[in-house]
Amino acid sequence: VSKSGVPLAEALPLVRAVAALPHVSIRGLMTLPPWSDDPEASRPHFAALRRLRDRIRSERIGSCAVEELSMGMSQDYRVAIEEGATIVRIGRLIFGERPGKDPG
Repeated sequence: VSKSGVPLAEALPLVRAVAALPHVSIRGLMTLPPWSDDPEASRPHFAALRRLRDRIRSERIGSCAVEELSMGMSQDYRVAIEEGATIVRIGRLIFGERPGKDPG
């Protein structure tokens, strides 16, 4: 595993703790759902991140602008955009597969 974060259940408490730090502003959230060839398998993860963003906004936590939702990659970016993504990672669509790189 080359990437990690926090489970969804721990994200809101983390946002509250980080927002209390001076000179720190949370600009957005990012998710990487489990790899799947089926873009729809990512939808629940993207929708959950959007709901978290909406909750953070509604609670007006500190200086959290939470303007960006970074979610979606080459295989599921369309679903991510439908769910509110403002940043997608589509390098594979532009540059092709990296030699020797496992997509999962």
